[in-house]
Amino acid sequence: MANLKEVRNRITSVGSTMQITSAMKMVSAAKLKRAQDAIVQMRPYANKLKEILENVSATMDTSDNAYARKGTVKNVLLICVTSNRGLAGAFNSSVIKKTWSLVNNDYKGNDITILPVGKKAHDAFKRTSYNIKGSDLPMNGNELFDKLTFENVAPFAEQIMNSFLNKQFDKVILVYNQFKNAAVQITTDEQFLPVAPAEGSSNVSKTEYDFEPNKEFIVKDLIPRSLKTQFYKALLDSFASEHGARMTAMHKATDNAKAMQRDLKIMYNKARQAAITTEILEIVAGAEALNG
Repeated sequence: MANLKEVRNRITSVGSTMQITSAMKMVSAAKLKRAQDAIVQMRPYANKLKEILENVSATMDTSDNAYARKGTVKNVLLICVTSNRGLAGAFNSSVIKKTWSLVNNDYKGNDITILPVGKKAHDAFKRTSYNIKGSDLPMNGNELFDKLTFENVAPFAEQIMNSFLNKQFDKVILVYNQFKNAAVQITTDEQFLPVAPAEGSSNVSKTEYDFEPNKEFIVKDLIPRSLKTQFYKALLDSFASEHGARMTAMHKATDNAKAMQRDLKIMYNKARQAAITTEILEIVAGAEALNG
């Protein structure tokens, strides 16, 4: 059994850790409220805009819509969205594992490039052969979460869209955590480009559209705006999921610290009682020896 000083030091250490995890939980809970409000307000607009985009794309020829290019898929861009910080449970590792699964299974044999958004994704893929290739792609993915606004995200998304238009890539996939609630995040891989009607979806209308003012305006204005919105929504989803995952992880860590502290206090009391009993026995034995 450990001596009293060692157990007392461990109790103090666990108590300090518990204070830190509890504070981090409260900070994440406050940030989660703002992030959750942002994605809840954004999601209906983004989903409706995506639905309109799919309906319009279904009635346009690929010659009219450069963002709906068809053909053999050879070059694939995977955008891996993680956080800049850890201590969020399996939040980052689940996205990284999903990206590796796409590399080794779904797109095996294709020429793959991985664009990391967030320091954890950058650290995971910086030493691989899949890291950013070419100068057309944005390199500041780690900075997007420092100030997550549409104005900051739009130029980043536009560079990705331009690389697709320049035929550097045939397909662009977003891999991120979709926010469901504070305790549940759904790891999602979503096709960003080319734009295509949702397969098997009853929402995709086959109605012929009259374009006002014209198709060229739709392609040059509505579709790029919708794509930027979809990218921004994915980052908001990931941002809210990060704080939800961190709050849950810190809550569990705090509970584990409390349980550990309780066990250590029981161990300390047992060790202290054993030490007291030993001292009493030594005193009694010494008194009897003197009397004898």
